[in-house]
Amino acid sequence: MYDYSIDYIPLETGEVLHPIKSINARAQGYTMQHFSQSKYAKELRKFHNIHSGEACFIIGNGPSLSSEDLSQIQKAGIDTFAFNRIYLMFDKTVWRPTYYVSQDEKTLKNSIDEVNGMNLPFKFIPLFHKFYHNIQLDSAEYFKLLSDKNKMLFSEDISEYIGDSTTVAYTAAQIAVYMGYKRMYLLGVDHNFSTYQNDKGEIIQDTSVSDYFTDNYNRDKNQLYIPNLDASTRAFCTMKEYCDIHGIEVYNATRGGKLEVFPRADFDKVINEL
Repeated sequence: MYDYSIDYIPLETGEVLHPIKSINARAQGYTMQHFSQSKYAKELRKFHNIHSGEACFIIGNGPSLSSEDLSQIQKAGIDTFAFNRIYLMFDKTVWRPTYYVSQDEKTLKNSIDEVNGMNLPFKFIPLFHKFYHNIQLDSAEYFKLLSDKNKMLFSEDISEYIGDSTTVAYTAAQIAVYMGYKRMYLLGVDHNFSTYQNDKGEIIQDTSVSDYFTDNYNRDKNQLYIPNLDASTRAFCTMKEYCDIHGIEVYNATRGGKLEVFPRADFDKVINEL
């Protein structure tokens, strides 16, 4: 099991830290190793079951995402989770996400001013970004990411950890489960990119598709990670397995796209019934 706390004490590199920095590094490492006892975990516990039995949307940033659909969700008063550069949609709709989540340090570093400029009450990001990458957000809720080389983790208690994956939607799903939501709808999760890689490390290109809902989204594309769709598919399969066992319904209401792990739901029908 990988523990991100090892990232905070760079003594193995031979670097000699200033005494104050060394104390801070060790304190950060201790916090990561005992995260459940930290002030950050205590803050996360306030979210436990606050939406018991409710429905929510998990909003991806795929090309199928439209401001019209988001406005419909806003009118219906349904909670949403959204990610990364969703702020590029804000000039087209009054909708705003209930919860913002991001875990990609490259995207965050290149968008820190815009993300901090979002007037949102809750922004969830990994604690190691604060400690190791010096990424600090206004209204931040910090969580611990954890991975296991033998299996994909899906956390039942985000004040302990959140299972790591290559897709932030997986992180949001764990937060949503902890909050008590019993029905989740994916929207704008197209699960398809013009450039992506597989588990073999092969780079696949498909110039016939768009990556995001706006071409401005990945203006710094050469600096960002190339998505691994095989790994993302495994994450969604793990998410489905957990939710099926625990009586949590998950549907894919995306208009089109290539994610077939979850049963499909017609967005227009869903929005009229909720």
